[in-house]
Amino acid sequence: MDTLRLSAPKPRMIAHRGLSGIEMENTCSAFVAAGNRSYFGIETDVHVTADGGFIIIHDDSTKRVAIDALHVEESTFETLRSLRLCDKDGKRSRKDLCLPSLQEYIRICKKYEKVSVLELKNPMQPEQIDRIIEAVREEGRLEQTIFISFALSNMIHVRQALPNQKAQYLIEGRHEWRKILDILQEYDLGLDIDHRILTQQMVKDVHQAGKELNVWTVNTLEDARRLAQWGVDYITTNIIE
Repeated sequence: MDTLRLSAPKPRMIAHRGLSGIEMENTCSAFVAAGNRSYFGIETDVHVTADGGFIIIHDDSTKRVAIDALHVEESTFETLRSLRLCDKDGKRSRKDLCLPSLQEYIRICKKYEKVSVLELKNPMQPEQIDRIIEAVREEGRLEQTIFISFALSNMIHVRQALPNQKAQYLIEGRHEWRKILDILQEYDLGLDIDHRILTQQMVKDVHQAGKELNVWTVNTLEDARRLAQWGVDYITTNIIE
């Protein structure tokens, strides 16, 4: 079987929502599966619950992963935690599949010595971001964490709270490229971008600005090879096939 072989230390491979090509996304099983392989980091998504807790899930609703349709940010942590998730086949066949806590995710990354790529879902209040930062700090993992978000306000607060922290601004769809580069410079942010809109010149522009570049979500060998040749710093993937 043909595989992606990297002769250089970059790009670094990031497991998207854990090893979601094999295990149900954003579960402890997916994080452990990534931990047992050669990924540089493990990406996940954190939401704030109605009672101020932090739960790991991508969507705003639980319907896609748990059948029951609960709005994450309008539900309590314990209510969300009690849900049994579906497995990859769409069936509730495993008792171990539930929504992880932020601490469980951080501790799995710590155990397997993987960098945490932590997406702050939806615009958050500054004090909520501060509590997430503190949770990471308490585990001694700030230096091993990259914060990412589509909400620029989240990234601005991360930069204000942590001037030297690795942080990447997430974007999808078409944007005014000059404006994006200005944002990266103004707030000292890396870029995490949908690989389908990326060009080789954009890679050069980001690197000339002295910033790191992450691409998502890359699942084919052809795309991974092309992006590696272009010199991206990180490739985020469900699984390369």
